[in-house]
Amino acid sequence: MAALHAQQSPAVEDYAKAIYSLSQRDDDAVSTSAVAERLGVSAASASAMVKRLSELELVEHERYHGVSLTPAGERIALEVIRHHRLLELYLAEALGMPWDRVHDEAEVLEHAISPELSDRIAAKLGEPTRDPHGDPIPTRDGTVEESPTVSLQALEPGARGVFARVSDANPELLRFLSQKGISPGMRFEVVDKDPFEGPLYVRFGTEVQPLAGGTTRAMRVELDRGDR
Repeated sequence: MAALHAQQSPAVEDYAKAIYSLSQRDDDAVSTSAVAERLGVSAASASAMVKRLSELELVEHERYHGVSLTPAGERIALEVIRHHRLLELYLAEALGMPWDRVHDEAEVLEHAISPELSDRIAAKLGEPTRDPHGDPIPTRDGTVEESPTVSLQALEPGARGVFARVSDANPELLRFLSQKGISPGMRFEVVDKDPFEGPLYVRFGTEVQPLAGGTTRAMRVELDRGDR
């Protein structure tokens, strides 16, 4: 394991995290082109790094069939995701940084902190289970407590539940939701829905908000039991 950590560069961690995140969308292996797009690199660069990860036994790669993490690769991915999400929460709660800015800061810092420091941050924050955007924080042993969610866009009038999570990758969307006073953990009810992918009219608290398709597709919600 010591030899593995000696080669655990920020680039290795970024690729492991990207492959893990992409693999959560479906059960199939992840294409190198999808990895390249997510990380903003060329297809050739992604292919070269995937080959290196395969040599390190962090991924399994079959030509034309995509790439998947080995147990060792998944451990690295979940460790850096734990660091990232704890840092986001610490920056937001302890330092008061707006939730649309914590992602970029955590992207840099996640490679610099040790597991011991991330454990101290977790203890300081009361062992949290969610980051500011509602994403689950992996535990020390790599367990991720995922709850079933659906896209808000897929719902019909009358559906109710809790706004669970939203991607941290779009600062403008996060600022928009903040301006509307909408954040994970809030209860909602779909009041109306315009046709042809028009806006949804969603009640949060006492306010009914018109939300366009791009916004509602990015918002993941947990439905009340009777609405599932």
